[in-house]
Amino acid sequence: MEPPQMARTVKQTLLLAICCVVLAMVTIQTGASVAKQLFPLIGPEGTTALRLGFSAIVLWLVFRPWRALPKGRDWQAIIVYGLCLGGMNILFYLAIARIPLGIGVALEFTGPLAVALLASRRKRDLFWVGCAIAGILLLLPDMWGVDALDPIGVLLALAAGACWAGYILFGKKTGSQASGGITVALGMTVAAVVLVPVGAVSQGMALLSWQVLPLGLLVGILSSAIPYTLEMVALRHMTSQNFSVFMSMEPAIAALAGFLILAELLTFWQWLAIALVIIASLGSSLTAGRASAAPPVTNER
Repeated sequence: MEPPQMARTVKQTLLLAICCVVLAMVTIQTGASVAKQLFPLIGPEGTTALRLGFSAIVLWLVFRPWRALPKGRDWQAIIVYGLCLGGMNILFYLAIARIPLGIGVALEFTGPLAVALLASRRKRDLFWVGCAIAGILLLLPDMWGVDALDPIGVLLALAAGACWAGYILFGKKTGSQASGGITVALGMTVAAVVLVPVGAVSQGMALLSWQVLPLGLLVGILSSAIPYTLEMVALRHMTSQNFSVFMSMEPAIAALAGFLILAELLTFWQWLAIALVIIASLGSSLTAGRASAAPPVTNER
């Protein structure tokens, strides 16, 4: 292939990867917005049950994990990974039932951001830590204002971020045991086994309503099947660093989805707080390429 053609092919491949990662963020936040509309009908627990149950079924059909099941102690990392995945889902849904979607994602982003920053040993990265802390602190005074944030919702979002950090760390440990798709399918199954009964006990027969089931399936597809497939395509054609840089924009996309789909309005200070978290994530992603980088932040949550 001649150099001009090769350059054109590289640009087209990178453009495809960028489109995939942006579309993945849009679909998962659209899924979260649809999920939030289910809360009045079946609550966050019931919505989590449907999302995890349908996601596990779809991922098993797509990746067929029975072909390479882990053995012995390998299951330990898979189980902890799945528990982190399930905890991340239910805590996030409980959080956005109380606070706006964009703020919930920004607070949850502190988990993977902490993983990325703790992987670095350079003093300059303290600046990104400062940006993240400033963004969180900027939200805290608003809990006592006219547009007060629910403090329990804030704590739940931060707890979801901690589970997201565990999801990344244990996901890395399981990476040597199976492919990414099989790992997520098995982890999603563990999460579903634990949390589907919780949703069933909490909401009962309401989960089987024909008004609810199609939306639950839609949430599972938008929140898991589509974004994970798109991310796999993106990661094949771009570096982990570039992937993480684009993923840094997710809190803003979540805020826009909350505005367009749920009519959630944010104040100037809340937008500024989200911007600071994005700057911290963007900065840590850009500098991670020169150091020992943490695994890329994925959208599977």
